[in-house]
Amino acid sequence: MDQGIIASLLQHPLASALVILDRQGHPLAANPVAREHGLPAAVTAYQPMLEDIRLLAADGGIIPCSLPGGPGGRHDGWMRAVHDGDGHLLAFTLSIPRPSGSQAGDRWELALESAGHGLWDWDVASDRMLRSPYGEASGAGELQEGASALMDRVHPEDCDHVRAAIQRHLRGEDAQYSAEFRFRQPGRPWRWVLDRGRVVSRTADGQALRMVGTHTDIEPQKQLETVLQDQQVHLREAQRIASMGSWSWDPVSRRFWWSAELQALLGVSADQPASLRGWLRRLQPRSRGALRMAWRRLWRDGHPASVELELAAHQTSAAMQLRLWMQPLQAADGLVQRVLGQVQNISEQHQTDALIRWRTELLNRVSALGRIGGCEIEVETRQMQWTEECYRIHGLRKEPISLEQAMALYTDDSRAAFAAVLDRIGAGGLPEQLDLCFYRQSGMRVWVQVLVEMDRRDGLPARFVVLFRDITREREANERIELLAHYDLLTGLPNRMLLREQTADAIEEARDRGTPLAMLFIDLDGFKTINDSFGHATGDTLLKAAASRLHQGLRNSDLFGRFSGDEFIVVLRDLAEAEDAGHVARKLIASLAEPLHRGQDLLKVGASIGIAMLESGRDDFESLLRAADAAMHAAKEAGRNTYQYYSQDALARIQRRLDIEHALHGAIEREEFSLVYQPLMHADAEQPPAIEALLRWHLPGLGYCSPAEFIPIAEKCGEIVRIGDWVLNEACRQASAWDRAGLVFDRIAVNVSAVQLRERGFAERVIEVCHAQGLSPTRLELELTESALIRDTEILRHCFDVFERHSVPLAVDDFGTGFSNLHYLNRFPVGRLKIDRSFVQGMLADAGTAEVTQAIVHLGHALGMKVVAEGVETAQEDAMLRRQGCDEIQGYLYSRPLVPRELAQWLRQPRDAAHRGVAAVVV
Repeated sequence: MDQGIIASLLQHPLASALVILDRQGHPLAANPVAREHGLPAAVTAYQPMLEDIRLLAADGGIIPCSLPGGPGGRHDGWMRAVHDGDGHLLAFTLSIPRPSGSQAGDRWELALESAGHGLWDWDVASDRMLRSPYGEASGAGELQEGASALMDRVHPEDCDHVRAAIQRHLRGEDAQYSAEFRFRQPGRPWRWVLDRGRVVSRTADGQALRMVGTHTDIEPQKQLETVLQDQQVHLREAQRIASMGSWSWDPVSRRFWWSAELQALLGVSADQPASLRGWLRRLQPRSRGALRMAWRRLWRDGHPASVELELAAHQTSAAMQLRLWMQPLQAADGLVQRVLGQVQNISEQHQTDALIRWRTELLNRVSALGRIGGCEIEVETRQMQWTEECYRIHGLRKEPISLEQAMALYTDDSRAAFAAVLDRIGAGGLPEQLDLCFYRQSGMRVWVQVLVEMDRRDGLPARFVVLFRDITREREANERIELLAHYDLLTGLPNRMLLREQTADAIEEARDRGTPLAMLFIDLDGFKTINDSFGHATGDTLLKAAASRLHQGLRNSDLFGRFSGDEFIVVLRDLAEAEDAGHVARKLIASLAEPLHRGQDLLKVGASIGIAMLESGRDDFESLLRAADAAMHAAKEAGRNTYQYYSQDALARIQRRLDIEHALHGAIEREEFSLVYQPLMHADAEQPPAIEALLRWHLPGLGYCSPAEFIPIAEKCGEIVRIGDWVLNEACRQASAWDRAGLVFDRIAVNVSAVQLRERGFAERVIEVCHAQGLSPTRLELELTESALIRDTEILRHCFDVFERHSVPLAVDDFGTGFSNLHYLNRFPVGRLKIDRSFVQGMLADAGTAEVTQAIVHLGHALGMKVVAEGVETAQEDAMLRRQGCDEIQGYLYSRPLVPRELAQWLRQPRDAAHRGVAAVVV
């Protein structure tokens, strides 16, 4: 190889190191850069090892070659063979571009490394890249690898935009290549890298040959950017949740900026330009004035300001309440450079505040109406704060008051009780409630109900919360009720409750002393009739008079009280003998013997008394009461106005009455009732007979039950109305069936209880039953007892008006045995009187009884009524009644009660003596 050429080549100021080798690999010459790095010596030392590289290079091409040395530990370069024109090998060249350790390069690399940048050099033609490490450990030196291999370590999501950025620069579309992407070294996490560079060498036709650049680890910046983005998102979300938006104003450019959140808050579209005047015009006049004043203060004083505004409704937004904050940013000279601010929608808060104010006012009104006051007492200092109502309850003016001053108003017991409650709750006890008493300065006694509990809130001292409720009226009412609860208002006697307590004490005393004790249960006979006839006022007068007479017949040691209605109880203590109770009972009955005067009327009552002695098995109030009550009912069954000692027979009668009452419920559904019929013979043989129906009840397990026994019980328990309706339906149905069969009879009668007459709508139901069964109301006679006619009420008068309009005949049954007041005979449309069987059965043997029956016949005829005699069993009785002028005869003399089929047969048989009839009776 020509030495001149070699010298000229080596003297050329190249940045790369260049060494020329002979065909055996020995260095022939080297340029200054190569000699500076000691490359000739390194080539000589490693000459044998480079033989393979020389052989490859001799075949043609550029072969990568690395030699040890340099600060990085090695020199990376290229080996190339030099041939003559005939292709004969002349020499080899080893070039190392910018070898490591060069003084200039070291300075630039040190500067870049200090700035956190790495370098890369990309041979585009061979796709080989020489680069400094992407975050590898220091000392790793330069790395050489293919660009495609590097792309494999770029995040898949970033590959496309990195390739696109490179291609745009290679095509000359971008003056500089720049890309941010995630890069990962093997075994390490992804890190963000900023990669920048440019083409430094191109071919004649513009193809890129070489591209150099830098790479920078921007992971910390990316993390900070993520944090900032999150904070911004959180800030925007917080502003959205708080209904807030931001704004700023530049006084120099007089430009107004507002955030998207503020635009959304005010209902302004995003594409609408920010207009300060636009939304200021939406402010209410008062708010506009307040904002103007706050704005002037901000510019005058340079201090932040805030103001509440009312914004009128707009096209897409409703009226709202806003709170506006303004913060001036000042320069060193004090001039305002910018105004920053925030706007918050406080409409809901404004509504909530208004609601709280309304509720507070309502609570104050409720406290005043409910007379409830409150106070707080600090546990440590015992300082106290009262509400207005609390001052009013205590009758004090609204001025500071201490706990000691307030407690001075209270009684000693109340003061001690309140102090004890405070101690217990202060020691961790549960809330307590108690009643306290104090006296106002005027001397008025006041009762308050106090609720005390502990309030421990963070940041506040522990305190007692005390509620006072004025219960003076309640307390006085309770005292009054407590007094009245033990005494009867009408008679002033102890009532059932007090009598029970007194009797319990008397029983204990009698048991301890071993003396007899008796309980007398007194029921006034005839009181109900007088009360119904003359009214409750007369009944009350009679009760007080009877109570006074009974009380006068007792000793001071005896207990006497009103049990209920017309029932009284006497407890006899310190009796010498059990028989003494009977003597006292006779004395009490005698005390009621004298009639009471009410104007021109004489009112007379009697007493049925039951006596129960304190014995084994009857040693408390309830057991004595049951026994005395049973004995009282036995006295009534014995004829009234007498007394009876308790016995097992009396208990059995009470039990039967209970059994009958229980069995009455559902008896209709069980079809236990039936009707039998008895004819009534007319004295005039030309007249057809009437029919009387008698109710029968066969009680399973108890057998036949007399109407005289179960009808009074049915009236008391309320079943009589249902039973009466059933009898009406059945009697009318049967009468209609006989009529359709061609059987001749005058009418059918049904006895009606006084309870039925008092039932609203009863008369209308009677007419409906007649029409439903196809029987004319004129052929249904209703038999009433005298007691049913005594009470002249609006319902009763309406009932009889309906009967009179429809010509329903009425009869008075058992005349002469009830209340002896004949005024009702003129008051109501009664058409018949029925002489009770007791008069008929005694008139043959007793002339006085015969005169009574004659008088009843005369009375009935004088009043324009027919007279019927029932219970006629002999021809002599029949003959006398006919002589006295009786219009109809009923009894076993003509026929016993018959079932429907037998009565139909009876009606078909000829009768010469009289015309036959049937009457239906509900007993």
